Formats: sequence, C-alpha cells, structure tokens
Amino acid sequence: MEALRIAFLPLIRTTFDVSLAETMITEARQSLLAAGFELVGPAQGLTDLAAAQAAVAELASTPFDLLLVFQATFADSTMTVALTEKTAAPVFLWAVPEPWTGGRLRLNSLCGINLAGHALTLRQRKYDYAYAATTDTTVIQKIRILASAARLRHRLKTARLGVVGEHPVGMDSCHLDETKLHELFGIEVLRIELTEVFTRARAISAATITQTRTQLDLRLDNLATLEQAPLNGTLSVYNALKEIAAWYKLDGLAVRCWPEFFTEMGCAACGAMSMLSDGFGEAAPLPCSCEADINGTVTQLILQILSGQPAFGTDMVGVDVEKDRVALWHCGLAPMSMADPAIQPQGGIHSNRRVPLVMDFPLKPGRVTVARLSQATGNLRLVLGTGEMLAEPKPFSGTAGILKLDCGAQEFLQLLMREGLEHHVSLTYGNYSSELLAFASLINLPVLSMGPEELSS
Repeated sequence: MEALRIAFLPLIRTTFDVSLAETMITEARQSLLAAGFELVGPAQGLTDLAAAQAAVAELASTPFDLLLVFQATFADSTMTVALTEKTAAPVFLWAVPEPWTGGRLRLNSLCGINLAGHALTLRQRKYDYAYAATTDTTVIQKIRILASAARLRHRLKTARLGVVGEHPVGMDSCHLDETKLHELFGIEVLRIELTEVFTRARAISAATITQTRTQLDLRLDNLATLEQAPLNGTLSVYNALKEIAAWYKLDGLAVRCWPEFFTEMGCAACGAMSMLSDGFGEAAPLPCSCEADINGTVTQLILQILSGQPAFGTDMVGVDVEKDRVALWHCGLAPMSMADPAIQPQGGIHSNRRVPLVMDFPLKPGRVTVARLSQATGNLRLVLGTGEMLAEPKPFSGTAGILKLDCGAQEFLQLLMREGLEHHVSLTYGNYSSELLAFASLINLPVLSMGPEELSS
C-alpha cells in the first residue's frame, strides 16, 4: 500500500529552550519516518505567524492524509489556527513531557496544545492529540489510525459504484438510497441494466474465454469435471462485468445475481464475482456483492481500502450458542485468496440451481473484521465487530467458514434480531476496528459495535 503522508509542522517559540526543542523535532521526525510515513512540510520549526502562513501556502498543492502540529515548545494558538483553517485533513496535536526539575520550564509543550485545542474547539474543528515522548509507539499507532481513516474518507469521495439490476423482491436489506450515500460519503452510483451484462457476455470471444479458463485452471483443479457450457457462461459474465467496470470507471459492483443469470444465461454469477473481488489475474480487486446489495459493496470497498486485501460479502446462517460459533456462508463468491491454504479450492455448482460456476472452499483461519453499513433504522450507521475465523471444516458447500466472534455468539444473535439488521455482512482479514471507529467519527456516522461491551453511539 502507498505510504501515508503526514504534513509535519513543528512549532517553536524562541524564548524557550530552542536547542532542546530542535532535538525533540528531530526525534519525532525520525520516529515517523521509521514507522513508514512520508513527511511533507518545513524542515525547520515554525516560529511566528508569517512562517506558519508560508508553510500553508507551500503545502497548498501537496495532498496529505493528516496535519500533525508538533508543539516543540509553548506557542499561542495563532499559528495552529493558521495551519489548520484551510485544510480538510484531520488534525493531530502532539506535545512532549519534560522532567520536573525544580528549575526552568524549558518547553511548556502541554500548555501549547491546550491553547491550540481550545482554539480549534471554538471553531468547531475536531482534533486528536498525544502528550507523550517522541519515541512512544502508541502515539505512532494513533497517528496511523487517524491518517488511514482520513485516506479512506478521501478515497470514498471519488468512488463510483455500479448497481446491476434491482434487488430481488423481498430483499429490503439491499435497498439503494443514492442520496444518502452521496451525502455521507460522496459516492456516485451508476445504474446498469442486466441486459447490458447479458449482451456483453454473449459477445465475449471464445479466445478470451479460453484464456480466462487457462488462468483459472491454475487455481481450481476440477473445472474439467463440471458442465462446460454453464462454466463458460460464468467466464463470459466475468469478462462482461470486467468490461463494464473498466468502461464506466467503477470501483465496485452490486449485482442482481438471481434469477436472471440462471434463467437467461444458464449459469451462476457467483464465480464471476469471486474472481472480480479477488483481483483475478493481474487486475485490481473489485468488490462485488450479490442481490444488488449496494451497501454491502460500500462496506466491502471500505474494508478493502483499509486492509489492502479483498473483502467478502456473506450471510450469517447459523449460531451454535453452546460452542460459541457462528456459521458464515454464501453460494460461492468469496475471493479465492480467502481459501484455507491447507485445502485445495474447487469449482462447484450452485446449491439450489445446480449449475456452475461457484467457488467451493473453507475460509482460511485468522483474525477478521466484520462490518455492515446498515440502514435498518432508516438512517445509515456502521455495524462493527471482530473475531477469529477457525480452522474447521466448512459448515456448508460453497464458500463458508466458522467464526468465533469476540462479542460471543449469543450476544451476536440477540443484536442481529433485536436491531433488525441486514442479512449480509462483510469481512476482511485483520483487525481494523480502530480505523473504522476513527473514520466513523470523521464523517459523523453512528456506530453499533459488536464488541465485548457492545458500545453504541
């Protein structure tokens, strides 16, 4: 992933211990660079309002994820106000402690961020802060989380998602509200007719299908045993959806996968969406959700941006309270990179329609983040949880896994039904709960947390 970019802006008042302040600045810069951040901004400390204004002008054409005001010494709030008033990037204030020697107050750094925080609060500007040593790794992590959340917010403002067809009747949880998505995230939604997919799929050349098949044979070792006409249908659908995404410059798709793909094309769309979500071949991952579930695609895109890995939209289809387990399943559209490496993934047939291509494998073990952009209350909020995918046999055919949620299976079931949540959730590997909470705070998105203490905001 591309390095997070920090605008590092150190402040000094020359009546304090400038030599010590410069040492603090050097140490802080070294800690940030060692952590992998890219730093922009002046190399020297800013000592007055004119210097702060010049720094703002210099940064005007340089995009960055976070503005970090490093309070090397006390300074009044005028420089901080000038540095922050013309940027939408989140603000982080960092002060450093100094020994209580009974002698001279050499830095008075804490008082500096106190004044700055008050000034920003008066102007209704959010910020985060740290009062810690320049080598404190917890500060570096706070900065990373906030910068990641800011980059996510920026990326979503330019995102374009395609919705293919309408969600099936009775699938109210897949409802599309374009206005809310644009107002909250800046996301643009493009509607695409199913007929366009079918027309493009039927026009895919035999050579292209053969090339795709050759690549897929390297991942799935049983394609020759499947019914070949519907298998080729799925491969043509994959190429058609890939064309559409490129043509309309889309960052994700929500596809009405049934019944028309079965009745009109004679194949399953699941395998095609798995390949797209995974970034099959040399393509970038393109998150796809079934049943035209646009909020599922948004959630998958969010998780993909944060993790740098594919995300998977799935159902929670079973709860074993006694064993504290939850069964995840979907027909067969999980990204192939999520397959348990101990078990050879297979191509399969749809469990109800009995035609290929779906993916068939257990999900790999590891920590996961589970999330859902929910509209169950009529307003958008983020449902968020974490857990451990277990190395156990899959509970059902298709792409499936057994999950031990940190909140507990019983608590999850009660939350699911009491809150009337959607039947789809999304997941990616790794724990990104802190980044998601920071992102939600940036855009004022309420959170319903599936945590051990079930927090709501």
